[in-house]
Amino acid sequence: MALTHITLRDFVIVRELELDLNTGFGVLTGETGAGKSILIDALQLALGARAETSVVREGASRCEVCAEFEPTPAVAAWLNEAGFENEASLLLRRTVDTTGKSRAWINGSPATATQLRELGEHLLDIHGQHAWQSLTRPDAVRGLLDAYASIDTRPLKAAWHAWRLAQQTLADAQQAQSTLANERERLAWQIGELDKLKPAAGEWEDISTQHSRLANAQALIDAANETTLLLEGDDEGGALRQLSRAIQSLQALGHVEPEFNALAEVLLSAQAQAEDVAHSLHSYLRKTDLDPQTLAELDERMGLWLSLARRYKKPPEELPQVLVQWREELARLDAAADLDALDKAEQAARLACLQAAQQVSAQRQKAAKPLAQAVTAAMQQLGMQGGRFEVSLQTLDAPAQHGLEEVSFLVAGHEGSTPRPVGKVASGGELSRIALAIAVTTSELGEAGTLIFDEVDSGVGGAVAETVGRLMKQLGQHRQVLAVTHLPQVAACADHHLLVSKAAAQGQVSSQVRAVSGEERVSEIARMLGGEKLSATTLAHAREMLGTPQG
Repeated sequence: MALTHITLRDFVIVRELELDLNTGFGVLTGETGAGKSILIDALQLALGARAETSVVREGASRCEVCAEFEPTPAVAAWLNEAGFENEASLLLRRTVDTTGKSRAWINGSPATATQLRELGEHLLDIHGQHAWQSLTRPDAVRGLLDAYASIDTRPLKAAWHAWRLAQQTLADAQQAQSTLANERERLAWQIGELDKLKPAAGEWEDISTQHSRLANAQALIDAANETTLLLEGDDEGGALRQLSRAIQSLQALGHVEPEFNALAEVLLSAQAQAEDVAHSLHSYLRKTDLDPQTLAELDERMGLWLSLARRYKKPPEELPQVLVQWREELARLDAAADLDALDKAEQAARLACLQAAQQVSAQRQKAAKPLAQAVTAAMQQLGMQGGRFEVSLQTLDAPAQHGLEEVSFLVAGHEGSTPRPVGKVASGGELSRIALAIAVTTSELGEAGTLIFDEVDSGVGGAVAETVGRLMKQLGQHRQVLAVTHLPQVAACADHHLLVSKAAAQGQVSSQVRAVSGEERVSEIARMLGGEKLSATTLAHAREMLGTPQG
């Protein structure tokens, strides 16, 4: 349930990179400008971020990003529903060329950027260094509280939309009463006209066939009589008699010429078929007669049918369906004209919405205090002793799509100060630490298997930085955590360390990422502590931080 492998080709300043990633807590470090955030930018592109031509390395025609994940049950369900192959591993691939054209694949099948973004919600949670900005948006704040309380707001949204539809239906009906009455009168008259005909499905084809047969009855009878006479004529000219004589002639000399017997068999078959025809014609003549009365009735019904079809400009065979449609439309108009019923429906929808909103409100009120306490506790660990975090629920005048209240976060940076909205906290360092406290408190809520922190520890240092490292290591026990950091205290707490570096080759700067351990990792921690020139003191300090024996 984590990111296992990433491949980059011609991405920004990366020529080619293949990197295996492990579970637990991993850090990305490197000099300023080395490209520590490139991996995160690449992952965001693989997960549907907007494609820009600037991501293609200079001199290349296109870039390519591949990311491989261990799928979760939620991911497997999404893949099945979206029609993608559900395999042992999940492979996402995306390319962007110098014209800005982007293509994407999920497990080898073409995909859209929207599908990548939907899938990404199940895979990654990214907390950036400006994460505090989202804490000023009501929807983001509300989403954090609802996630903490495990609230499913979909029933509330459905009830709210149903209420809005009922309101609109009632308002439309009230505004259009005169128009509805005229339309209903017109439809009722048209239905009355067609009810005189009572057209049945398939009837037009039947009466057309029957009318054609009766209208040509005399010609049909004459043809049957004439054919019967030609087949069975009393004189020697009848076809059946002639066939019989021909058969006898061939059979008489069949012992001389065997081929005559075969020809006689063919004529015998023709004779039998001709006799069948004669028998069928006799049967037809016995049951067929001129029926002028029925023909007149059919003439009258077809005339009415054609007249109505011309009046309403419809093919005759469609009149039965037209009648059904008009009756359905009339029923809708009758329902729309019933203002009492519509008013009752609107009230019922409002009550259902209110009940759903009240359930959500109760859950939010129950979760607000525990969330505030958890974030407050995290703030104490992050150097904000005496600070306090509060979740404010302000009741709205009327139910909204998201419920009965607006949610906001209030913060007091130190003991004795009055809690204020997060966006009005002045210190950038405080903002970063508050955002980190909230991120740490709420990160375990989502289903994404990988958490990424992109320099969220900016503005902190010393003992607080060590606390940040320990908190991230603690998170890494349950989920994969990847952090871009410039703090040696955080890097020293990591289970895995990735070093980002850049070098000039063939006149171009290229960025590389590789795993470091042992003395290489000691050197990197020492560089983060004291700069490029590594002294015995910084090396010793780095070993102490890592718990590595002195060399």
